Amino acid sequence: MNVGKKIRHFHRYREIVSAFVRYGFGYVVKDLGLADLVPYKALWTGERRDLDKQTIAIRVRMFLEELGPTFVKLGQLASTRSDLFPPEFVAELRRLQDDVPPFPFEDVRRIVEEQLGAPLEASFAEFEETPLAAASIGQVHYATLRSGARVAVKVQRPNIRATVETDLEILSELSRLAEKRLEWARRYRLKEMAEELGSALLGELDYDRERRNAEKFAVLNEALPYVHIPAVYRELSSGKVLTMERVDGIKLSDREQLDEAGRPRDDIAGKFVTAILRQILVDGFFHGDPHPGNVLSLEDGRIALLDFGMVGKLAPETKVHFVSLVIALRGQNTDGIIRAVGRLGLIPDDADRKALRADVDELRELYYQVPLSEINLGDSIRRLFALAQRHNIRIPSDMTLLGKTLMTTEGVVSALDPTFSILKVAEPFGRQLLLDRVNPVKIASELGKKLPEYAEWLAEAPGKLRELLAMAKQGKIKLELSIPEREAFLKKLDRIGNRLSFSIVLLSFSILMVGLIIGSSISHQNSMLWRIPAIEIGFSVAGLMFVWLIYSIFRSGRF
Repeated sequence: MNVGKKIRHFHRYREIVSAFVRYGFGYVVKDLGLADLVPYKALWTGERRDLDKQTIAIRVRMFLEELGPTFVKLGQLASTRSDLFPPEFVAELRRLQDDVPPFPFEDVRRIVEEQLGAPLEASFAEFEETPLAAASIGQVHYATLRSGARVAVKVQRPNIRATVETDLEILSELSRLAEKRLEWARRYRLKEMAEELGSALLGELDYDRERRNAEKFAVLNEALPYVHIPAVYRELSSGKVLTMERVDGIKLSDREQLDEAGRPRDDIAGKFVTAILRQILVDGFFHGDPHPGNVLSLEDGRIALLDFGMVGKLAPETKVHFVSLVIALRGQNTDGIIRAVGRLGLIPDDADRKALRADVDELRELYYQVPLSEINLGDSIRRLFALAQRHNIRIPSDMTLLGKTLMTTEGVVSALDPTFSILKVAEPFGRQLLLDRVNPVKIASELGKKLPEYAEWLAEAPGKLRELLAMAKQGKIKLELSIPEREAFLKKLDRIGNRLSFSIVLLSFSILMVGLIIGSSISHQNSMLWRIPAIEIGFSVAGLMFVWLIYSIFRSGRF
């Protein structure tokens, strides 16, 4: 790290640590051993100030807002992680404001010309100097191309990437320090959480990725004639500039204007929900932030989706597990719910399975004989995430983004039409997904795709087996078996061994008796041995042994 960067880090460290103290989190600074970084001791004496009257969640929000764009965006991303943070924190983080003063047009011109490699006037016939909207990462300007097409140009804030990267490096160091010193930080895997949120934020800084997302959505949504994805102008876009078709419509949050324009809200709700569910359950590639400002109702009856900086991706098996979870909830199947949760997340080895089952039973009872139309999807997801948090079940980020998307979708739809049921629309998608799972043609197609992989594995198997045997000969392989209830297992093995031995003895005895019978028949002599009726006695003993063996087998219940 160069000297300039070290100095920037030091100044930013002091700003962050001072903000911790100002908002009543001085004890964290002390626990981390960073008290010397606080520039003024007066901060410690006045650390509680009027903030004593505010909840911790409110103080966290104010703390993030003061520290600027990186922390605001991280807070907004954290608000999607209901599985990691308590409900009161999630609710407060959703209030984080992303509205900031716009940056000067001189900077806009410089960035656009640097990124596109041409003067502004060469690329655009008109370019409005006043931005339509300004946020922490960038701002949007309306413009007109030389062809006459109207566009919206998103321009990234100057030096925002350097600011974000510096803040993320500091947060990574702080989280690593916290895990060394604080037990709760280790329990919540603070460093892993910071890295995950940081990676998502860096992804939003890449306008090239957003462009690719928009192009993919345009292709995937061609099957829905009532959904419009704005066209992207690739030649006028880059990592810091994104030029897209300008779309004029009514935001779904503006219900009065929708009514005045004569646009039926139930129809809009149906189109919106179908589009989102198709993205989730068919494409496995969905809009991660479908709030009312990102969805417009167009004059021709279509809906337009905007802003593709945050998207979610679901693997085919994840889609099936999600549908299985919904079906298990509806079918009152506790084991099915636990299996689905375990496949969607990661149930820790030390989880209290008995307590988990009890909590799942309680969740299941909430939906006992409840009609599909009356189930609140958002509430179900919140309860499920709360259950996961209580039992330290780690939910993948794409699944939590899915939960947030569904909750946002339900909120938009409820405002448009309170009687609309998302689950009724979702049911045919889920049913088709499960039918596809057992479709012979699809199964054969999947096997066909995996055949090269299986062939390669079979070709490598002999070599791998030779390596394994060579290691075994050299004593380099150590095998340890841990069997629960070992004593019971060993007793059962003994019983099986004794029964096998008994069967062998009975078989040998029977063969001996058959030999005596055959011998006496050939020699035409009676079956007396030393005046003892050997064959009669033998038959009696063999019969008793056979009856006892049959009885013991039936008594075991395993025949």
